[in-house]
Amino acid sequence: MWAQIYLLDQGKRLGPNITSYRREYFYEGARNQGVVYEYVPKKTSEEIIKSKIKDICISLQAKDYLDMPKRIDDIRYAKLDLKTQAQYDDFEREMFLQIDDVDEIDAASAAALTNKLLQFCNGAVYKEDKTYLEIHDKKLDVLEELIESLNGKSALVFYNFKHDLERIMERLKKMKLRVGLLKTSEDIQKWNNGELDILLAHPASAAYGLNLQEGGSHIIWFGLNWSLELYQQANARLYRQGQKETVFVHHIIVDSGMDKIVMEALKDKSDTQESLLNALKAKIRKAKDEIHGARNELVG
Repeated sequence: MWAQIYLLDQGKRLGPNITSYRREYFYEGARNQGVVYEYVPKKTSEEIIKSKIKDICISLQAKDYLDMPKRIDDIRYAKLDLKTQAQYDDFEREMFLQIDDVDEIDAASAAALTNKLLQFCNGAVYKEDKTYLEIHDKKLDVLEELIESLNGKSALVFYNFKHDLERIMERLKKMKLRVGLLKTSEDIQKWNNGELDILLAHPASAAYGLNLQEGGSHIIWFGLNWSLELYQQANARLYRQGQKETVFVHHIIVDSGMDKIVMEALKDKSDTQESLLNALKAKIRKAKDEIHGARNELVG
């Protein structure tokens, strides 16, 4: 942003150079051998910057100037049975207790922790030898019911992990559907020509530039990731100008797990990473407090 504003006012509003801009509005974040490659905004920076540039800038969302279709967000809950829920709670507690210093948890370690818990929510967890352990089929059951309820409408299904893809494809085989995997321009053409009932895609491979709106208007998130940018851009493959139908964005969520925290962070549409870090820290502290409390009772 600094460079764009500088072209308009030669540094009058945000400072004469980017170094002073960073010093004024940001903290230094992640670095490698003294080279800073991340700058974290100070708490009040966004509002101050907006105030300083408001006389020469306006903010518009796509919906403000494009003819966008209607969008409906839908959440379908996959409820774990008591045994599986207990397994998840134990797994989550075990993961949390491995964190020595809650305040020192960073984005990288938070992502690794979150991914493990999201895998469990989706129904399988990778082991150290790169194979995976299947735990439950609750999301697959909801996915099957959801696809059947579409009454022949095509759906773009986003998965998060490779084992999600393998398990989804195995389930869809039983449903005798025309299934494609987004890899090449041929796959895109088949989808847009109406030759596929289901198009499977990872959000990272479908996030930018692909026009898929002609093939359908239903998106299904089998598994979420915590990147707001990928989430928004993936949805924009169907929810975009030129879409003639109402777009339905379905989310399959385990309400009692990490899924819910990620969903709430994405819905907030602010700093998803910060929201997740704060939520994780709160849950880790609670888990540690419960363990310490139990130990004190035993000692007492």
